Amino acid sequence: MGCCSSSFLSETHPEKDHKKTHQQQPPRNPSGSAVLDPATGVPSFCEFSFSDLRTATNNFSSDNIVSESGEKAPNLVYKGRLQNRRWIAVKKFTKMAWPDPKQFAEEAWGVGKLRHKKLANLIGYCCDGDERLLVAEYMPNDTLAKHLFHWENQTIEWAMRLRVALYIAEALDYCSSEGRPLYHDLNAYRVLFDEDGDPRLSCFGLMKNSRDGKSYSTNLAYTPPEYLRNGRVTPESVIYSFGTVLLDLLSGKHIPPSRAIDMIRGKNIILLMDSHLEGNFSTEEATLVVGLASQCLQYEPRERPSTKDLVTTLAPLQTKPDVPSYVMLGISKHEEAPATPQRRLSPMGEACSRMDLTAIHQILVMTHYKDDEGTNELSFQEWTQQMRDMLESRKRGDFAFRDKDFKTAIDCYSQFIDVGTMISPTVFARRSLCYLLCDQPDAALRDAMQAQCVYPDWPTAFYMQSVALAKLDMHNDAADMLNEAAALEEKKQRSGKGS
Repeated sequence: MGCCSSSFLSETHPEKDHKKTHQQQPPRNPSGSAVLDPATGVPSFCEFSFSDLRTATNNFSSDNIVSESGEKAPNLVYKGRLQNRRWIAVKKFTKMAWPDPKQFAEEAWGVGKLRHKKLANLIGYCCDGDERLLVAEYMPNDTLAKHLFHWENQTIEWAMRLRVALYIAEALDYCSSEGRPLYHDLNAYRVLFDEDGDPRLSCFGLMKNSRDGKSYSTNLAYTPPEYLRNGRVTPESVIYSFGTVLLDLLSGKHIPPSRAIDMIRGKNIILLMDSHLEGNFSTEEATLVVGLASQCLQYEPRERPSTKDLVTTLAPLQTKPDVPSYVMLGISKHEEAPATPQRRLSPMGEACSRMDLTAIHQILVMTHYKDDEGTNELSFQEWTQQMRDMLESRKRGDFAFRDKDFKTAIDCYSQFIDVGTMISPTVFARRSLCYLLCDQPDAALRDAMQAQCVYPDWPTAFYMQSVALAKLDMHNDAADMLNEAAALEEKKQRSGKGS
């Protein structure tokens, strides 16, 4: 996993001119993979190279195109796969849709800061010459449009439709609370289903389609009236578009809002409902959703509800909270078998593969600090009393670690790390194992990632990440990390440096 947003590492790639004035710069992604955010399990936001994305999408093969809309959509979305086996969705903009690369990078960076389980999150972008691309998490179970309008096996049951409505409302409310209230062209093609069948809102709609944001790909009959007047998307426009999605969920068809409003005013709610539901829905719940849709579709923007109002109305209507989404959708849970190690594993690799924390502990005790050589060069002036105290705290941590007093070891190693004068990858690896033994895999993953930042090619850092990821039930990523660690170890052995 090739990028690491740490102050410990300087950039190894020259900055492009457009980035010199960019304050919050995402890390480059030199190896076509990404560091996982331990809090969410989503890769951290990175800049990808065009060659990486070309490779991932098989040279942007037409076989890899996954966007379904085709309604004047000026941009294509491709399915791709990174070197670490992670699937991605790549949106390729038309040439020079964003002439200013700095503007595109800043817009992508703003969206890339968002992280939510109801979003198909943005994990990177590419600004290479005239190329402008976005990279997001890949959602393998199609769009809401496919499940509503083009279903083959079964239509979406009522409880699942209510779940979709709530999840998208929650995603919009989160974006609004994070200062990104504008969502461009919200429709049933923007709602995706992940590997568990859970609905997610595509992050691509949070980016403008072009620098002026004036492109709206849906039919004008579904466009917010104020957009027709001034060509601008406002937070209230997003609510209007959410109302059209509610109509889709209610009717199972793409009904123009004006026609739907006439049906609602005529109290023909049953006529509005999807006949494929065969009456299997609560009339009371349907009436509430129809009422909410009607509010969203008000001509005057100020009369529409807020995102919080949407969540408040839809949350009490959830009737099957314990039934997995993939069951309600009638699909198989999308899982890939974890990769089998491609190389013969060392004792450390074997211990990590079987998650034998006792064996890992014994290996780390035996290895001691031999892998820290060259990671610190201290001047004579730094040998202060503070330095001696810091080394004493590390020594106490080592004794506690050896004696399997892992909580004390965490405290002592934390004192050593907090001073910050001396950076030791071994201390991070040891504290990572202590956290694992204290059932804190999130903290363990953070420390293993920090060890990698200090010493980017250190197999032990990757091995510890593998174990932490496995503890977090991220087994595919754990297997990938194990393979990467084994490859680094093999490379070091070939170069005669040991491991």
